[in-house]
Amino acid sequence: MIASASAGFDQYRDNITRGVVETIEYDSKTVGNVRKAMVYTPPGFSSELTYPVLYLLHGIGGDEKEWHTYGSPAIILDNLYTDHLIQPMIVVCPNGRAMSNDLAEGDLFDPEKIRAFEQFESDLIQDLIPYMESRYPVAQTRDKRAIAGLSMGGGQSLNIGLRNLDHFAWVGAFSAAPNTKAPEVLVPDPATATSLLSLLWVSCGDQDNLIQISIDVHEYMKQHGVPHIWYEESGGHDWPVWKNDLYLFSQRLFR
Repeated sequence: MIASASAGFDQYRDNITRGVVETIEYDSKTVGNVRKAMVYTPPGFSSELTYPVLYLLHGIGGDEKEWHTYGSPAIILDNLYTDHLIQPMIVVCPNGRAMSNDLAEGDLFDPEKIRAFEQFESDLIQDLIPYMESRYPVAQTRDKRAIAGLSMGGGQSLNIGLRNLDHFAWVGAFSAAPNTKAPEVLVPDPATATSLLSLLWVSCGDQDNLIQISIDVHEYMKQHGVPHIWYEESGGHDWPVWKNDLYLFSQRLFR
C-alpha cells in the first residue's frame, strides 16, 4: 500500500537550503532551431560532483514552464532534500512539442503538433541529452537517467523510455494520455525489459476518465512478469495527482 504525500509536502518552507532553477537554450538539429528547457539543480549543488538526471515532461497544453508554473517541483524537491528523503539529482523540464513554433497555442490536437510530440524522442536523445552532458556534471550512464511525465508527457515517457532502455533505467507515467502506444508495442520482449528496468512506475487518479490506458499497461506488465509499481490514487486528471506522483516517484529514484 502506497501512502500519499504527507501534508505540506508542496508548501514553501522558510530557512531551508534551496535548489536553483534556470532556463537553458540548446541547439536542436532535430527541429532546426534553438529550443528551451528549464533545469533544476539541487541544494548544495557542486560542479565537482556527478549527478543523476530526471527528464520531467509536461502535458499537451503545456511547455517547458508548465511543471514549474503549476506543479511546484522545486518546492517539493527542496522539502524532500531537507528531510533526507531523496538522492541529489538534476531535473530537466523540456518542451516536448518538438517543432519550430513549440508554443502551446491554437489547436493543440493539430496533427502536426501531435507528430511533434513523437519527434521529441529524437530531440531528447540526439540534442538535449548531449547538451546536458556537455554543460552540467550529469552522469552519462543509463542507470543514472530517468524519464517521467504527466498525461501527454506520461505517454511520451513510456513510449520513449521503454523503447530506449539503453538510455533510461527509470521510467514513470503519471495519468498517461492516449498517445501511449499499446503495451505489447511498448514491451515486446518482457524478459529484456525486466533485466534492464530499475523502476517502472505507472499511476493514475481513480476518477480520471483516461485511467484505462494506465490499467492496460499495468495489466500487461503484470501478466508478463515485468516488475513495476501500479499506483491508483484518489483524484482526477489534475495537478494534485501529478504533484503527489512526483513526490512519491522521486523518492524511489537512483537508489
